Amino acid sequence: MPWVSRTTAAGGVYFATFPEYRLLQVLYGYWGFTTIFLFWSPMIKATRVWGGRHSQGKAYGFLDGGRGLVGALFGTLGVVVFSWFMVGNLEMADMVESRFAFRKVILVSSAMVVPVGFLVRFYMKLPSNREKEIVLEKISISQIGQVLKLPSVLLLMVIILCAYVGYKLTDVFSLYASEIMLYDEVDAAKTGAFLFYVRPVVGICIGIIANRSLPSYWLFVSFILSFIGAILFALGFVVDTTVFMFLISILIVTSGIYAARALYFAVMESGKIPLVLTGTAVGLISVIGYTPDIFAGTAMGFLLDSSPGLKGHQQVFYMIAGFSFIGGIAAYWYYKLYRRDGRKIF
Repeated sequence: MPWVSRTTAAGGVYFATFPEYRLLQVLYGYWGFTTIFLFWSPMIKATRVWGGRHSQGKAYGFLDGGRGLVGALFGTLGVVVFSWFMVGNLEMADMVESRFAFRKVILVSSAMVVPVGFLVRFYMKLPSNREKEIVLEKISISQIGQVLKLPSVLLLMVIILCAYVGYKLTDVFSLYASEIMLYDEVDAAKTGAFLFYVRPVVGICIGIIANRSLPSYWLFVSFILSFIGAILFALGFVVDTTVFMFLISILIVTSGIYAARALYFAVMESGKIPLVLTGTAVGLISVIGYTPDIFAGTAMGFLLDSSPGLKGHQQVFYMIAGFSFIGGIAAYWYYKLYRRDGRKIF
Protein backbone atom coordinates (compact mmCIF):
# COMPACT_ATOMS: atom_id res chain seq x y z
CA MET A 1 0.00 0.00 0.00
CA PRO A 2 2.79 2.57 0.68
CA TRP A 3 4.08 2.17 -2.87
CA VAL A 4 0.60 2.90 -4.23
CA SER A 5 0.49 6.25 -2.43
CA ARG A 6 4.03 7.05 -3.55
CA THR A 7 3.22 6.38 -7.21
CA THR A 8 0.15 8.60 -6.93
CA ALA A 9 2.25 11.36 -5.35
CA ALA A 10 4.85 10.96 -8.10
CA GLY A 11 2.12 11.73 -10.60
CA GLY A 12 1.39 14.88 -8.64
CA VAL A 13 5.03 15.97 -8.86
CA TYR A 14 4.88 15.52 -12.64
CA PHE A 15 1.56 17.42 -12.72
CA ALA A 16 3.35 20.35 -11.07
CA THR A 17 5.43 20.73 -14.24
CA PHE A 18 2.22 21.66 -16.11
CA PRO A 19 2.47 19.06 -18.92
CA GLU A 20 0.81 19.61 -22.27
CA TYR A 21 -2.73 18.40 -22.95
CA ARG A 22 -1.96 14.95 -24.39
CA LEU A 23 0.50 14.14 -21.62
CA LEU A 24 -2.09 15.34 -19.14
CA GLN A 25 -4.53 12.78 -20.54
CA VAL A 26 -1.91 10.06 -19.99
CA LEU A 27 -1.34 11.32 -16.45
CA TYR A 28 -5.03 11.10 -15.61
CA GLY A 29 -5.08 7.54 -16.94
CA TYR A 30 -2.04 6.78 -14.77
CA TRP A 31 -3.84 8.20 -11.73
CA GLY A 32 -6.85 6.07 -12.57
CA PHE A 33 -4.61 3.02 -12.30
CA THR A 34 -2.82 4.05 -9.07
CA THR A 35 -6.05 5.03 -7.31
CA ILE A 36 -9.28 3.49 -8.63
CA PHE A 37 -7.83 0.30 -10.13
CA LEU A 38 -5.58 -0.56 -7.18
CA PHE A 39 -7.38 1.07 -4.28
CA TRP A 40 -11.16 1.16 -4.80
CA SER A 41 -12.24 -2.47 -4.31
CA PRO A 42 -9.80 -3.09 -1.42
CA MET A 43 -11.09 0.03 0.34
CA ILE A 44 -14.72 -1.07 0.06
CA LYS A 45 -13.85 -4.61 1.20
CA ALA A 46 -11.81 -3.30 4.13
CA THR A 47 -14.75 -1.15 5.19
CA ARG A 48 -17.05 -4.16 5.08
CA VAL A 49 -14.62 -6.17 7.22
CA TRP A 50 -14.35 -3.30 9.68
CA GLY A 51 -18.12 -2.94 9.92
CA GLY A 52 -18.66 -6.60 10.80
CA ARG A 53 -22.07 -8.16 10.59
CA HIS A 54 -24.10 -5.51 12.41
CA SER A 55 -22.30 -2.20 11.81
CA GLN A 56 -22.33 -1.88 8.02
CA GLY A 57 -24.39 1.31 8.03
CA LYS A 58 -22.04 3.03 10.45
CA ALA A 59 -18.92 1.81 8.64
CA TYR A 60 -19.94 3.05 5.21
CA GLY A 61 -21.59 6.19 6.57
CA PHE A 62 -18.36 7.16 8.31
CA LEU A 63 -16.40 6.21 5.20
CA ASP A 64 -18.36 8.50 2.88
CA GLY A 65 -18.75 11.21 5.49
CA GLY A 66 -15.02 11.09 6.10
CA ARG A 67 -14.29 11.23 2.38
CA GLY A 68 -16.53 14.27 2.08
CA LEU A 69 -14.89 15.98 5.06
CA VAL A 70 -11.37 15.28 3.75
CA GLY A 71 -12.40 16.63 0.35
CA ALA A 72 -13.72 19.82 1.95
CA LEU A 73 -10.58 20.23 4.07
CA PHE A 74 -8.31 19.64 1.09
CA GLY A 75 -10.25 22.27 -0.83
CA THR A 76 -9.84 24.72 2.03
CA LEU A 77 -6.15 23.85 2.34
CA GLY A 78 -5.69 24.49 -1.37
CA VAL A 79 -7.15 27.98 -1.02
CA VAL A 80 -4.92 28.72 2.00
CA VAL A 81 -1.74 27.51 0.29
CA PHE A 82 -2.59 29.35 -2.92
CA SER A 83 -3.20 32.59 -1.01
CA TRP A 84 -0.03 32.12 1.03
CA PHE A 85 2.23 31.82 -2.02
CA MET A 86 0.48 34.48 -4.07
CA VAL A 87 3.00 37.25 -3.57
CA GLY A 88 1.00 40.02 -5.24
CA ASN A 89 -2.58 41.21 -5.23
CA LEU A 90 -4.89 38.38 -6.24
CA GLU A 91 -6.89 40.54 -8.65
CA MET A 92 -3.75 41.89 -10.32
CA ALA A 93 -1.78 38.62 -10.41
CA ASP A 94 -0.36 37.57 -13.79
CA MET A 95 -0.06 34.06 -15.19
CA VAL A 96 3.46 33.51 -13.83
CA GLU A 97 2.43 34.32 -10.25
CA SER A 98 -0.69 32.16 -10.49
CA ARG A 99 1.29 29.20 -11.87
CA PHE A 100 3.86 29.54 -9.07
CA ALA A 101 1.18 29.50 -6.36
CA PHE A 102 -0.80 26.68 -7.96
CA ARG A 103 2.37 24.57 -8.27
CA LYS A 104 2.80 24.85 -4.50
CA VAL A 105 -0.78 23.66 -4.01
CA ILE A 106 -0.09 20.58 -6.15
CA LEU A 107 3.19 19.78 -4.36
CA VAL A 108 1.71 20.18 -0.89
CA SER A 109 -1.23 17.95 -1.81
CA SER A 110 1.10 15.32 -3.30
CA ALA A 111 3.28 15.35 -0.19
CA MET A 112 0.24 14.70 2.00
CA VAL A 113 -0.68 11.60 -0.03
CA VAL A 114 2.60 9.78 0.73
CA PRO A 115 2.11 9.08 4.48
CA VAL A 116 -1.45 7.81 3.90
CA GLY A 117 -0.14 4.54 2.48
CA PHE A 118 2.02 3.97 5.54
CA LEU A 119 -0.89 4.70 7.88
CA VAL A 120 -3.03 2.14 6.04
CA ARG A 121 -0.20 -0.39 6.13
CA PHE A 122 0.35 -0.16 9.88
CA TYR A 123 -3.13 0.56 11.22
CA MET A 124 -5.36 -1.56 8.98
CA LYS A 125 -3.37 -4.77 8.88
CA LEU A 126 -5.39 -7.83 9.95
CA PRO A 127 -4.07 -10.89 11.80
CA SER A 128 -2.71 -13.48 9.34
CA ASN A 129 -5.37 -16.05 10.24
CA ARG A 130 -8.13 -13.50 9.57
CA GLU A 131 -6.57 -12.55 6.22
CA LYS A 132 -6.63 -16.19 5.10
CA GLU A 133 -10.39 -16.30 5.73
CA ILE A 134 -11.21 -13.33 3.55
CA VAL A 135 -8.54 -13.39 0.81
CA LEU A 136 -8.50 -15.65 -2.26
CA GLU A 137 -5.25 -16.61 -3.94
CA LYS A 138 -6.87 -16.15 -7.33
CA ILE A 139 -10.31 -15.52 -8.83
CA SER A 140 -11.74 -18.08 -11.24
CA ILE A 141 -14.20 -17.51 -14.08
CA SER A 142 -16.75 -19.64 -12.24
CA GLN A 143 -16.52 -17.37 -9.19
CA ILE A 144 -17.12 -14.31 -11.37
CA GLY A 145 -20.18 -16.08 -12.80
CA GLN A 146 -21.30 -16.92 -9.26
CA VAL A 147 -21.16 -13.24 -8.31
CA LEU A 148 -23.05 -12.13 -11.43
CA LYS A 149 -25.88 -14.55 -10.66
CA LEU A 150 -26.60 -12.88 -7.33
CA PRO A 151 -29.75 -10.70 -7.50
CA SER A 152 -28.14 -8.30 -5.02
CA VAL A 153 -25.23 -7.64 -7.39
CA LEU A 154 -27.50 -6.89 -10.35
CA LEU A 155 -29.72 -4.62 -8.25
CA LEU A 156 -26.71 -2.79 -6.84
CA MET A 157 -25.53 -2.04 -10.37
CA VAL A 158 -28.81 -0.20 -10.98
CA ILE A 159 -28.92 1.42 -7.53
CA ILE A 160 -25.38 2.79 -7.73
CA LEU A 161 -25.80 3.99 -11.32
CA CYS A 162 -28.94 5.94 -10.37
CA ALA A 163 -27.43 7.37 -7.18
CA TYR A 164 -24.22 8.34 -8.96
CA VAL A 165 -26.10 10.23 -11.67
CA GLY A 166 -27.58 12.38 -8.91
CA TYR A 167 -24.15 12.86 -7.33
CA LYS A 168 -22.57 13.93 -10.63
CA LEU A 169 -25.39 16.38 -11.33
CA THR A 170 -25.02 18.21 -8.01
CA ASP A 171 -22.55 20.40 -9.92
CA VAL A 172 -25.61 22.20 -11.30
CA PHE A 173 -26.42 23.98 -8.03
CA SER A 174 -23.73 26.66 -8.25
CA LEU A 175 -24.74 27.38 -11.83
CA TYR A 176 -28.42 27.45 -10.82
CA ALA A 177 -27.61 29.97 -8.10
CA SER A 178 -25.86 32.18 -10.65
CA GLU A 179 -28.19 31.89 -13.66
CA ILE A 180 -31.62 31.40 -12.06
CA MET A 181 -31.37 32.87 -8.57
CA LEU A 182 -29.17 35.69 -9.99
CA TYR A 183 -26.55 35.46 -7.24
CA ASP A 184 -23.18 37.09 -7.82
CA GLU A 185 -20.06 34.95 -8.28
CA VAL A 186 -19.17 35.03 -4.57
CA ASP A 187 -22.61 33.92 -3.37
CA ALA A 188 -22.81 31.26 -6.10
CA ALA A 189 -19.44 29.91 -4.96
CA LYS A 190 -20.73 29.85 -1.38
CA THR A 191 -23.55 27.59 -2.58
CA GLY A 192 -20.96 25.11 -3.85
CA ALA A 193 -19.03 25.38 -0.60
CA PHE A 194 -22.24 24.65 1.32
CA LEU A 195 -22.44 21.28 -0.46
CA PHE A 196 -18.89 20.37 0.61
CA TYR A 197 -19.97 20.32 4.24
CA VAL A 198 -23.43 18.80 3.74
CA ARG A 199 -21.93 15.52 2.51
CA PRO A 200 -19.92 14.59 5.66
CA VAL A 201 -22.78 15.53 7.98
CA VAL A 202 -25.33 13.51 5.99
CA GLY A 203 -22.96 10.55 5.59
CA ILE A 204 -22.21 10.24 9.30
CA CYS A 205 -25.81 10.85 10.42
CA ILE A 206 -27.39 8.38 7.99
CA GLY A 207 -24.72 5.83 8.86
CA ILE A 208 -25.62 6.00 12.55
CA ILE A 209 -29.35 5.87 11.82
CA ALA A 210 -29.05 2.96 9.36
CA ASN A 211 -26.79 1.09 11.76
CA ARG A 212 -29.62 0.92 14.28
CA SER A 213 -32.08 -0.49 11.75
CA LEU A 214 -31.98 -1.66 8.12
CA PRO A 215 -29.59 0.08 5.72
CA SER A 216 -31.64 -1.16 2.74
CA TYR A 217 -34.75 0.60 4.07
CA TRP A 218 -32.93 3.92 4.48
CA LEU A 219 -31.40 3.49 1.05
CA PHE A 220 -34.95 3.39 -0.33
CA VAL A 221 -35.90 6.46 1.73
CA SER A 222 -32.89 8.37 0.41
CA PHE A 223 -34.10 7.93 -3.17
CA ILE A 224 -37.56 9.17 -2.18
CA LEU A 225 -35.97 12.27 -0.64
CA SER A 226 -33.84 13.06 -3.70
CA PHE A 227 -36.86 12.50 -5.97
CA ILE A 228 -39.04 14.92 -4.00
CA GLY A 229 -36.31 17.56 -3.86
CA ALA A 230 -35.54 17.28 -7.58
CA ILE A 231 -39.24 17.60 -8.46
CA LEU A 232 -39.44 20.84 -6.45
CA PHE A 233 -36.76 22.33 -8.70
CA ALA A 234 -38.07 20.70 -11.90
CA LEU A 235 -41.58 22.13 -11.44
CA GLY A 236 -40.26 25.64 -10.86
CA PHE A 237 -41.05 26.01 -7.15
CA VAL A 238 -37.50 27.18 -6.38
CA VAL A 239 -37.10 30.29 -8.51
CA ASP A 240 -38.24 33.48 -6.79
CA THR A 241 -37.54 32.55 -3.20
CA THR A 242 -35.40 33.53 -0.22
CA VAL A 243 -31.83 32.35 0.36
CA PHE A 244 -33.04 30.24 3.27
CA MET A 245 -35.65 28.43 1.18
CA PHE A 246 -33.17 27.93 -1.64
CA LEU A 247 -30.65 26.30 0.70
CA ILE A 248 -33.36 24.16 2.32
CA SER A 249 -34.44 22.94 -1.11
CA ILE A 250 -30.85 22.09 -1.99
CA LEU A 251 -30.51 20.32 1.35
CA ILE A 252 -33.50 18.07 0.59
CA VAL A 253 -32.06 16.94 -2.75
CA THR A 254 -28.47 16.53 -1.62
CA SER A 255 -29.42 14.79 1.63
CA GLY A 256 -31.09 12.07 -0.41
CA ILE A 257 -28.23 11.86 -2.90
CA TYR A 258 -25.46 11.80 -0.28
CA ALA A 259 -27.38 9.34 1.91
CA ALA A 260 -27.77 6.93 -1.01
CA ARG A 261 -24.08 7.30 -1.79
CA ALA A 262 -23.17 6.51 1.81
CA LEU A 263 -25.40 3.42 2.01
CA TYR A 264 -25.32 1.60 -1.31
CA PHE A 265 -22.33 -0.57 -0.37
CA ALA A 266 -23.57 -0.96 3.20
CA VAL A 267 -26.28 -3.36 2.00
CA MET A 268 -23.83 -5.95 0.63
CA GLU A 269 -23.85 -7.86 3.90
CA SER A 270 -27.63 -8.28 3.89
CA GLY A 271 -27.50 -9.07 0.16
CA LYS A 272 -25.70 -12.37 0.85
CA ILE A 273 -22.60 -11.40 -1.14
CA PRO A 274 -19.80 -13.66 0.20
CA LEU A 275 -17.21 -11.66 2.12
CA VAL A 276 -14.35 -13.38 0.33
CA LEU A 277 -15.79 -12.27 -3.04
CA THR A 278 -16.45 -8.67 -1.99
CA GLY A 279 -13.61 -7.24 -4.10
CA THR A 280 -14.81 -9.10 -7.19
CA ALA A 281 -18.40 -8.00 -6.61
CA VAL A 282 -17.39 -4.36 -6.10
CA GLY A 283 -15.32 -4.40 -9.29
CA LEU A 284 -18.16 -5.84 -11.37
CA ILE A 285 -20.76 -3.54 -9.82
CA SER A 286 -18.57 -0.49 -10.37
CA VAL A 287 -18.16 -1.19 -14.10
CA ILE A 288 -21.88 -0.44 -14.53
CA GLY A 289 -22.57 1.68 -11.46
CA TYR A 290 -20.00 4.38 -12.23
CA THR A 291 -20.72 4.82 -15.94
CA PRO A 292 -22.27 8.26 -15.13
CA ASP A 293 -18.65 9.45 -15.08
CA ILE A 294 -18.88 9.03 -18.85
CA PHE A 295 -22.31 10.42 -19.68
CA ALA A 296 -23.76 12.49 -16.80
CA GLY A 297 -21.68 15.63 -17.30
CA THR A 298 -22.15 15.51 -21.07
CA ALA A 299 -25.90 15.05 -20.67
CA MET A 300 -26.15 17.98 -18.28
CA GLY A 301 -24.18 20.21 -20.64
CA PHE A 302 -26.37 19.19 -23.57
CA LEU A 303 -29.59 19.94 -21.68
CA LEU A 304 -28.36 23.33 -20.48
CA ASP A 305 -27.05 24.33 -23.91
CA SER A 306 -30.14 23.13 -25.79
CA SER A 307 -32.55 25.02 -23.51
CA PRO A 308 -30.81 28.05 -21.98
CA GLY A 309 -32.18 29.49 -18.78
CA LEU A 310 -34.72 27.99 -16.42
CA LYS A 311 -36.00 25.35 -18.86
CA GLY A 312 -32.58 23.72 -19.22
CA HIS A 313 -32.10 23.58 -15.47
CA GLN A 314 -35.57 22.08 -15.04
CA GLN A 315 -34.65 19.35 -17.51
CA VAL A 316 -31.53 18.55 -15.50
CA PHE A 317 -33.64 18.18 -12.36
CA TYR A 318 -36.14 16.03 -14.25
CA MET A 319 -33.15 13.82 -15.09
CA ILE A 320 -32.22 13.61 -11.41
CA ALA A 321 -35.84 12.83 -10.51
CA GLY A 322 -36.09 10.14 -13.19
CA PHE A 323 -32.97 8.31 -12.05
CA SER A 324 -34.04 8.72 -8.40
CA PHE A 325 -37.36 7.09 -9.27
CA ILE A 326 -35.68 4.13 -10.97
CA GLY A 327 -33.15 3.84 -8.14
CA GLY A 328 -35.99 3.93 -5.61
CA ILE A 329 -37.72 1.00 -7.32
CA ALA A 330 -34.48 -1.01 -7.32
CA ALA A 331 -33.79 -0.09 -3.68
CA TYR A 332 -37.32 -1.11 -2.64
CA TRP A 333 -36.92 -4.44 -4.45
CA TYR A 334 -33.60 -4.96 -2.66
CA TYR A 335 -35.23 -4.17 0.68
CA LYS A 336 -38.07 -6.62 0.03
CA LEU A 337 -35.66 -9.42 -0.95
CA TYR A 338 -33.20 -9.06 1.91
CA ARG A 339 -35.01 -7.44 4.83
CA ARG A 340 -35.17 -10.59 6.97
CA ASP A 341 -32.06 -10.16 9.06
CA GLY A 342 -33.72 -10.06 12.48
CA ARG A 343 -33.75 -6.27 12.89
CA LYS A 344 -36.64 -3.83 12.86
CA ILE A 345 -36.77 -0.64 10.84
CA PHE A 346 -37.08 1.56 13.92
